[in-house]
Amino acid sequence: MAAMASSSSNFFFIFFLVLCLKITAKKTYIVQMKHQDKPLSFETHHDWHSSSLQSLTDSPPESLLYSYTEAFNGFAASLNEEQAESLSKSESILGVYEDTVYTLHTTRSPQFLGLDADLGLWATGGSTQASEDVIIGVLDTGVWPESKSFDDSGMPEIPSKWRGECEPGPDFGPKFCNKKLIGARSFSKGYRMAIGGGINKKPKEIDSPRDQDGHGTHTASTAAGSHVANASLLGYASGIARGMATRARVAAYKVCWETGCFGSDILAGMDRAIRDGVDVLSVSLGGRLAPYYRDTIALGAFAAVEKGIFVSCSAGNSGPTRATLANVAPWIMTVGAGTLDRDFPAYAVLGNKIRYNGVSLYSGRGIGKKPVGLVYNKDNNTFGNLCLPGSLKPASVRGKVVVCDRGTNARVEKGGVVRDAGGVGMILANTADSGEELVADSHLLPAVAVGRKTGDLIRKYAQSNPNPTAKLVFGGTVLNVRPSPVVAAFSSRGPNMVTPQILKPDVIGPGVNILAAWSEAIGPTGLVKDTRKTKFNIVSGTSMSCPHISGLAAWLKAAHPDWSPSAIKSALMTTAYTRDNTNSSLRDAADGSLSNPWVHGAGHVDPQKALSPGLIYDITTKQYISFLCSLGYTIDQVKTIVKRPNITCSKRFKDPGELNYPSFSVLFGDKRVVRYTRELTNVGPARSIYKVAVDGPSSVGISVRPRTLVFRHIGEKKRYTVSFVAKRKRRGSTVRSEYGSIVWGNAQHQVKSPVSFSWTFL
Repeated sequence: MAAMASSSSNFFFIFFLVLCLKITAKKTYIVQMKHQDKPLSFETHHDWHSSSLQSLTDSPPESLLYSYTEAFNGFAASLNEEQAESLSKSESILGVYEDTVYTLHTTRSPQFLGLDADLGLWATGGSTQASEDVIIGVLDTGVWPESKSFDDSGMPEIPSKWRGECEPGPDFGPKFCNKKLIGARSFSKGYRMAIGGGINKKPKEIDSPRDQDGHGTHTASTAAGSHVANASLLGYASGIARGMATRARVAAYKVCWETGCFGSDILAGMDRAIRDGVDVLSVSLGGRLAPYYRDTIALGAFAAVEKGIFVSCSAGNSGPTRATLANVAPWIMTVGAGTLDRDFPAYAVLGNKIRYNGVSLYSGRGIGKKPVGLVYNKDNNTFGNLCLPGSLKPASVRGKVVVCDRGTNARVEKGGVVRDAGGVGMILANTADSGEELVADSHLLPAVAVGRKTGDLIRKYAQSNPNPTAKLVFGGTVLNVRPSPVVAAFSSRGPNMVTPQILKPDVIGPGVNILAAWSEAIGPTGLVKDTRKTKFNIVSGTSMSCPHISGLAAWLKAAHPDWSPSAIKSALMTTAYTRDNTNSSLRDAADGSLSNPWVHGAGHVDPQKALSPGLIYDITTKQYISFLCSLGYTIDQVKTIVKRPNITCSKRFKDPGELNYPSFSVLFGDKRVVRYTRELTNVGPARSIYKVAVDGPSSVGISVRPRTLVFRHIGEKKRYTVSFVAKRKRRGSTVRSEYGSIVWGNAQHQVKSPVSFSWTFL
């Protein structure tokens, strides 16, 4: 009995302790307020937010982390669960949401895109002065201001509309900004709360806009870096490095830290960027899919777009798996990744005299001309095939080249594991997940990356030959690679899981092996043990393709200052191409198969054609509201996104696909007929005539009325209706999606919209 009593008392003690911890443990919450409810007695929304927080939760003033006014109506606060629940019961509060964490989606691209190194856009009649008035805000890991990519030689005075600043910090200050890098700020309160100890605890990472990671410097310089001659990564990709919009201004907003990018900090960065006066927001990060009213980036982006700011976001690096897209809101430009026509060949020559092609950015001493032993540790108990830390036995790999399967841990980390175990080289072999896609890395030891098919042959040789050997050879930089572009295997894929009636991604851009500026606080691999320093780095990811499109949007904004964000998006989408430099349809690096709109969206961007698209699909805020009202959201949820008090949803689309989007995603479901009406605006010459051409699968009938559009004036709008008729239902069919296109064309312009057809959702 005594033992039972003791056990019972221990149980209640533990229960009481857990309950206390639950009550006292604090997290960051984002609180949505009814903006119009602010009493006149409060001079500012910050005062109202602070007072509401203290009166409703009895929280100290320092619990208020951020007060948002532009990107969001509300604030972020440090609260325990009980306080958060208390807040949610207030009539002046629309919602209380726990902070979420987002992750980063980690020289030749201007020429590949057809931008002349000296003339670029302005050779077509644009104005240099106009480009210098465009400001790109980059939300990322900060900036390395000393980089030559942010040199301001020849730049005029900062535009008078600019309201930002260079925030001081322990290693940063106003002196580091100039007429090119015109602003830099950091937002870390959400991060500091997440790592424990509150906002007053000094974090391990210095709280300043300085980039300790490299990612932010790379993306900022890709979007708008100045010309830098003789740029390279340790000799690779040598040439002139430059951004997409070389005369645009850059403002860096550091919202990402060593443990991730927290929603409260991202929202604060977007809020400040809008107030500062940016024209474009570049966001190379993302998180798990959520309804738009719970998606921090979507919320901030809506406010930005409503104010005329173009928002470009990375699609994610979770390909080739289906339905892995991030940042799918229709007001966001969702960007996938493709290859350039540049490669870094390397070769694995086996003892059987067969030479296999691969890629590498290794720049040190090789392993010599003589073959050395080759080993593949396929042991399910130790995971030596993956070359995870601690998985390799020095006795079996010392002095040898090790075959490592790609996956689980970082590619460059595998090389470090091999080196630490005594290996002299590595063959990084793709598996089914990564297919035939080759991504070059600046490895710590001689290493060659090969595709899955080649990897299988090398693995078989290493396991079957009694004395397998290999030597590694490095081929430098090769240009004019064919075919290109190819869609990167890592580029996230559709369909759009939040709104299947909106086709995503929107486009692809260069995102594989991109050379751009780098932070000198970290080596090219990002590993702690990498002590090398370089001013430029070659990196891959949709993080790299996103700033290409951000820079191009700035480019178009300068040429067409009256265009809305949706007009710029339309121009980039409807002029994108879907044939590579061999005039074949775009292919998917995952398996070499033909790509499709769920993989590449409208296609690969073509800046020169986007300058003069002929027609555009424009979208107003009212149309976005009608779209949101069609999603089944409550009025309060729509208000969370739109931030207007008088939303009634009296006008809503019957189908979200009715949005005037430049592409079509047709979801038949139980319907046999889907019909949409679109509106085109003439931005080309007056008296333009366009005729329609349709392409689709045999299983779908497509009819367009009218088939001819006559535009008598510039700016004139014309509507057309397209009917999609499923000729048969696909019960039990293995084919779940098919594709087509609708093109309005004349001798000067081809305005193309991709179409996807689905009979069942996933």
